[in-house]
Amino acid sequence: MRRPLVTGNWKMHGSRSTIRALMTALCHGVKDRGAADILVLPPAIYIPDVIRLADGTRIAVGAQNVGDQDQGAYTGEIAADMLADFGCSHALVGHSERRLLYGETDALVAARFAAAQRHGLTPIFCVGETLEQRDAGETEAVVGAQLDVVAAKVGALALERAVVAYEPVWAIGTGRAASPEQAQAVHAFIRAHLATHGAGATRMRLLYGGSVKADMAGELFAMPDIDGALVGGASLKANEFLNIIARAD
Repeated sequence: MRRPLVTGNWKMHGSRSTIRALMTALCHGVKDRGAADILVLPPAIYIPDVIRLADGTRIAVGAQNVGDQDQGAYTGEIAADMLADFGCSHALVGHSERRLLYGETDALVAARFAAAQRHGLTPIFCVGETLEQRDAGETEAVVGAQLDVVAAKVGALALERAVVAYEPVWAIGTGRAASPEQAQAVHAFIRAHLATHGAGATRMRLLYGGSVKADMAGELFAMPDIDGALVGGASLKANEFLNIIARAD
């Protein structure tokens, strides 16, 4: 049985005071909200604060990105062992905003994935298609190719130790979400495609990300291949995020 995982990606939002208030509400609220694993991904500069605030709770803390190198002259990057040193458990790799806004290639995403695992972090590996690609019937080809590059880099056993998040680019921050049936179809494809690489895909957790709200979370989580959510804006609102968590039983 795959345990649900609900992840909040806070992106470039927050201040020390607003994050303290958010974490106070979340730490209190998760005591009686569902049985899912819970993970938050704050901006890197706030990771130490959030780890301190989450201490002793069921909330884990990860990073929104991770360097592809272990150390060296890579200005602005944060190495995986640095994140692990502060207590991070996960690192997001390949988010559509990193791909589209900062030009991260599939090869660079694969290198970040490998670096995270070298230092004990669990990658949350994002895949997804644009609206143009979906309308052209290319969803499976695009998502499959993204999976293939990482599989070629790290191999099946490493894939099994990761989480995959399907985030249709056309639904990120737009308020337009894939229907539960659309999301399930792609998740089923991802699981089958991972199996072709020799990964134990039935054991892997697959998340849906893309304008996730509490009012549709229950329907998403009821789908057989959707094991949780990668939540964006709604994770910055304590009550909304807690309501999403409560639906992931």
